[in-house]
Amino acid sequence: MKLYAPKYYNQFKCIADKCEHSCCIGWEIDVDPETLEKYKALECGYGKSINDSISFDGDAHFKLCAHDRCPHLDERGLCKIILNFGEDYLCNICREHPRFYNYTDIAEVGLGMSCREAARLVLSSTDYAKTEEIGNVDGKKAELTFNGRVERERVYSILQNDGIAYCDKLQKVHSEYEIELLDDAFYIDLLSELEYLDESHRELFMNYSADKRAVGTEAYLERALAYFVYRHCTEALDFEDFRARLAFCLFCERLLSSLAVSQGVCDLNGMATLASIISEEIEYSENNTESLTY
Repeated sequence: MKLYAPKYYNQFKCIADKCEHSCCIGWEIDVDPETLEKYKALECGYGKSINDSISFDGDAHFKLCAHDRCPHLDERGLCKIILNFGEDYLCNICREHPRFYNYTDIAEVGLGMSCREAARLVLSSTDYAKTEEIGNVDGKKAELTFNGRVERERVYSILQNDGIAYCDKLQKVHSEYEIELLDDAFYIDLLSELEYLDESHRELFMNYSADKRAVGTEAYLERALAYFVYRHCTEALDFEDFRARLAFCLFCERLLSSLAVSQGVCDLNGMATLASIISEEIEYSENNTESLTY
């Protein structure tokens, strides 16, 4: 299948030891079968350390160290597997993060905002609606009865209308897709019941309010909403499914605005940090995403 990506995609590069929120901390990292076989062939030197670090309690995965650090993260924040063997010896999860894929009649790739460097790139890119072919990927073209990309472009055309204010763009999206904005209490109740990687984020999310609109952050919020739509709405099975997914995306945008107000944030780095928190707590938990999609 042909693979497409947002125009900004190829600008992304992991900043490794310069990252203030390492993806090598706090996540259990599964080792895929193909990479596991490569590791088993490494019998000497650091290869032995790699094999000794793998647990087979359930799916093969690295045994985390103190403070949930990957055992192969050195004191400088660099990956010892890369330093010893190169990127070709990374397992699939590490090699692909923070990428995600959508499959319809074409394949698309994007950058997840749980990575703060990716979040900065997403929130600073004005050409979010433009995609380009970047190669090919294994996969079978889907037989579509509904094309989520067409509806995605319809939403983007509203967001890119420079003739109306951002708040009016949001209202137009709600109106055209007949999405009801429910009381804050409904959403706060849902947020209180989520599972959290960091319990301090539960209290942070209790700042949610549809009335908290962060002045001076409209461009960042628009790009964040466009990202959520790209990631979550593209694979919709039908129009009602698209509406439900879009309602989830609009909620994530309101949550980001709420947190920006509560934290007094209006700059790129601050917005990227908050977007990253929302992404890792909600987008990267299937249970949390399903709880907020109705």
